[in-house]
Amino acid sequence: MATATPPVTSGSRERRARFVVSEVWTSLAISVIWLVVLVDALFGPDLIVNNASGFTKLPSAIFLAVFAWLATRVVAKYGFDHPDDA
Repeated sequence: MATATPPVTSGSRERRARFVVSEVWTSLAISVIWLVVLVDALFGPDLIVNNASGFTKLPSAIFLAVFAWLATRVVAKYGFDHPDDA
């Protein structure tokens, strides 16, 4: 006995395409966030702190990476979450 699969309606195709486009833009946004961290690590200035034992140089990419990590979590949560995809 053979069974046939029901045809895919255009509404579900449009919804699937919208989710794929949403995930592409989310991935692109996260990639740009971390690309900025990379560029800052290569060409960005250092944070120079004057303390009792002399000067301490810290790369500014360390601080930027913390905020990039927070931004990545927020962008991923709202970009990859599809609550109406049941």
